[in-house]
Amino acid sequence: MSLHDDLTSVQRRLDDLMRCVARLDEHVGDSLDMRRVRADAGHLRESLGLLQEAVPTAVGSRKVEMVTIPDAPYDRGLWTDAEDEGLGGPNRHAP
Repeated sequence: MSLHDDLTSVQRRLDDLMRCVARLDEHVGDSLDMRRVRADAGHLRESLGLLQEAVPTAVGSRKVEMVTIPDAPYDRGLWTDAEDEGLGGPNRHAP
């Protein structure tokens, strides 16, 4: 699943939760425990809204760009002055 799919799924489930809390509120009435449940569900809704606002900017800033690597061998001239890792230059002795 993609991030967008996950956020949409959570939003749907949270909407279902809010509907269930509203139905439960009709049965239970206004008690301390019911107010806590409503407040917690409201906090979840607010937190998910903040997350949905924050995620697109974070994901959008990490733009992935494809780099094509040719199948042709590299020009040997690119490596003429290069040193072998750990061995030093071609005319020097290794430590």
